[in-house]
Amino acid sequence: MKLKGKIAIVTGAGGYLGRGIAYRLAEDGASIVVNDINLDEATKTADIISNRGGKVMIHEADITNSKKIDDMINKILQKWNQVDILVNNAGDFRDAMLVNMTVEDWDIVVDLNLKGSFLCSKAVAPIMIKQEYGKIVNITSMAYKGNIGQVNYVSAKAGLIGLTQAVGLELARYKINVNCIAPGLIETPRTHTLNKKLRDRLIQTTPFKCMGEIEDIANTVSFLVSDESKYITRQIIHVSGGMEGF
Repeated sequence: MKLKGKIAIVTGAGGYLGRGIAYRLAEDGASIVVNDINLDEATKTADIISNRGGKVMIHEADITNSKKIDDMINKILQKWNQVDILVNNAGDFRDAMLVNMTVEDWDIVVDLNLKGSFLCSKAVAPIMIKQEYGKIVNITSMAYKGNIGQVNYVSAKAGLIGLTQAVGLELARYKINVNCIAPGLIETPRTHTLNKKLRDRLIQTTPFKCMGEIEDIANTVSFLVSDESKYITRQIIHVSGGMEGF
């Protein structure tokens, strides 16, 4: 129960990866704020946590909207009076080659993956500064190194690394840790939709010759938001089986 008494926000916690992260932090003793724009999926995550005795609240909020985020933070403070951990996990992609990519494709992906993380970090920073304590973890992707057909996604995920570096530098004086996790090929229902030939190629380009699991990411988040990592900040942790990029 290394996170007992801590309040953790996990964005995109209705998705498979976010759900795994939220569940792990609840196991560690944290009270969880399940954030997702999909209320049905957020409720599934919250039910898993509460059915196992965890403390949880749901907040359906579009993290690209600063007013919605402020409302979420105010409700958390009313209920728990603190915010200790933020996991910027929410994200999505709309793949297309550069010449076919629409401005809408660009805006949606960059706003959700990058702007949302900026807005959430900005919202919790004053609270963490006052506490002189806080942990922020940004979930990027090995795709930040470049990938064909994902100019928007790659740019957003690379931007998250820059966000980590800059925010981590600004908040270090307040003993706030800001780090970034770059997953490689992780086994989720979504990866099962990949073309078999592409899936096999990606596995073969991974030195471990296998996919990682959601637990591998959740375990890394658990470490980075605990006091076991109190002297680690502004780092990119590659959880990729040795993969150097897609």
